[in-house]
Amino acid sequence: MHFNKKALLLILTGMILIVLAACGGEESPEGSDQSEGANEEENSEGSESSEGDVNQETIEMGQINWAENIAVTNMWKVILEEQGYNVDLVNLDMGPTMEALANDELDLGLEVWLPVQDANYLDQYEDQVFFSEATWYDNAKVGLVVPEYMEDINSIEDLNENADKFDGEITGFDSGAGTMEVTEEMIQEYDLELELMPSSEPAMIAAIDKAVKNEEPIVAPLWNPHSIFAKHDLKYLEDPKETYGGVEKIHFATRQGFGDEYPEFTQWLKNWKMDDTQIGELMAAVQDAEEPIDGARTWVENNQELVNEWMEQ
Repeated sequence: MHFNKKALLLILTGMILIVLAACGGEESPEGSDQSEGANEEENSEGSESSEGDVNQETIEMGQINWAENIAVTNMWKVILEEQGYNVDLVNLDMGPTMEALANDELDLGLEVWLPVQDANYLDQYEDQVFFSEATWYDNAKVGLVVPEYMEDINSIEDLNENADKFDGEITGFDSGAGTMEVTEEMIQEYDLELELMPSSEPAMIAAIDKAVKNEEPIVAPLWNPHSIFAKHDLKYLEDPKETYGGVEKIHFATRQGFGDEYPEFTQWLKNWKMDDTQIGELMAAVQDAEEPIDGARTWVENNQELVNEWMEQ
């Protein structure tokens, strides 16, 4: 009886070992399947990377509350998300945009005007931020504008003798914008008896709309490209001292290292070019849509051939 118990114990132990071995055998194929699945996923991602080089980290793109900036940031969000990228738009003024890029708190900003308007940011951050040599718009213009019906005012030098008409004010927009800083320099350069009043671009545009509707005097710093020139007859004042410079070009800027992490997208940015008609139609589509992203999506759909040109490697 003692022998039988030992034999029975050995038999039970053997059965347990067989069961455990069987379980281990079941786990092995499952582990193999998972490994193969992971390899397949890696191969799939590798294949996608070789074709699209898509980095799955979220790209944080600065957006400034300017009409053309809202248009192009939403346009690139549409294009990138269609290619599998993740994109967040971060609302910042120009100064904080540059600071965030320098501190690696933002990935890129799409609008740097050179050689004059944003020269101060280039000087301050050129060792901390990547400023592109490539430009996406080459016919930018900046200056003071008045309505066409102000026939006696055609030059900045005409402003002092007409300062009362403007209540001694130049209607401005974002205080951190390079154009606003250049306008302050212009006031000193021409010894103007007018004060630059900062607000926001929408507030400035609303003031221009109201003034033109009532045929009242107004003077403001503006730029091309801008959709307001399609709404109103405005004219740039002559700038004999060339404080605002001549033709400006628009560059993009990224945090250091972004180009290495996103080589494909960076190449698209270098290929990116728009003319007056294209940027004008994009801004109109974005402004006319209920949501900016919807207008940008419509424009991309209608201009896919152009977009494909930018995406060539």
